[in-house]
Amino acid sequence: MPGTFSQIYIQVVFAVKGRRRLISPEWESELFKYITGIVTNKGHKLLAINGVEDHVHMLVGLSPSCRLSDLVREIKKSSNAFINENRLSKMKFEWQEGYGAFSYSQSAISNVIAYIQNQKEHHAKLSFKEEYKNFMTKFEIDHEDKYLFD
Repeated sequence: MPGTFSQIYIQVVFAVKGRRRLISPEWESELFKYITGIVTNKGHKLLAINGVEDHVHMLVGLSPSCRLSDLVREIKKSSNAFINENRLSKMKFEWQEGYGAFSYSQSAISNVIAYIQNQKEHHAKLSFKEEYKNFMTKFEIDHEDKYLFD
């Protein structure tokens, strides 16, 4: 029986341009539903999504038929337009260029989902910048801090 079978789990993290705190708790659920629709319509499975005022985390079961960069570009472009066209933000909304993508095994999925679901509690103790640097260290990604944020 021919076919393509995969198990690809990626946590994607991206921030509001300049790490401005523009994602309001008043409309973040609308944003998360909108992003869920994009991911689903592209043939992927969104396992978790959450964030705080300056960034979003999501865990995606990625279909091998699409490049991650294409998916993230579409999410950011479309959600940016959704926020601005619906005037959800009081200021012009833009996502920062780039994103973080971190892969996980099946055995780690429940922990990653819990981590994403607890973003608000987590960020009461740790800034996004500290969190992101921790990801870079944990996943042993070579980087220079000056290029992480604009």
